[in-house]
Amino acid sequence: MIDLGPTAQRMAELLAGVKDDQLGLPTPCPDYTLGDLIDHIDGLTLAFTFAATKEKLPVDGDPPLGDGSRLGEDWRERIDGRLTALAAAWRVESAWQGMTTAGGFDLPGEIAGIIALDELVIHGWDVARAADLPYEPGAAEVAACAGFLAPSAEDRKAGDAFGPVVPVPDDASEVDRLIGLSGRDPGWCAV
Repeated sequence: MIDLGPTAQRMAELLAGVKDDQLGLPTPCPDYTLGDLIDHIDGLTLAFTFAATKEKLPVDGDPPLGDGSRLGEDWRERIDGRLTALAAAWRVESAWQGMTTAGGFDLPGEIAGIIALDELVIHGWDVARAADLPYEPGAAEVAACAGFLAPSAEDRKAGDAFGPVVPVPDDASEVDRLIGLSGRDPGWCAV
């Protein structure tokens, strides 16, 4: 079990730092503005909370793509509450056991928990880069995400959920190594 609490709290702090006039900015996710990405984070937070509790998400079909126009006025408070609920749900041992469903896929609870962590860590970096905010995930979080991403690294291609690995210099930080492993350019900036 990994405590998603610090990662969820870090994401909540990042989102609190996003200004409304930044929601249209580009992100390292090529198809998403910052508002679209935040809407995606809102949805995945809810989906992975349901995955932890082994409940069926009250939505049929494929998860919708992120769409910033759905955020509404209260998005910061709503997502903050959902992040708190996500962290609490994954602190229960049974969340990490047995099978569950997330994103339309059946998978072991332990894998769903790592995916939830990975989504928060990687998208935290995306938000920080797009909004020009500081970001420093914990070493254990980075190591867990790298362990999740590494096995599929050689087989990934453009268009996959994670693109091909982006090479980084030998002296790159562990965070930059993780970001490259996720298929993102650690040097990405909006301008």
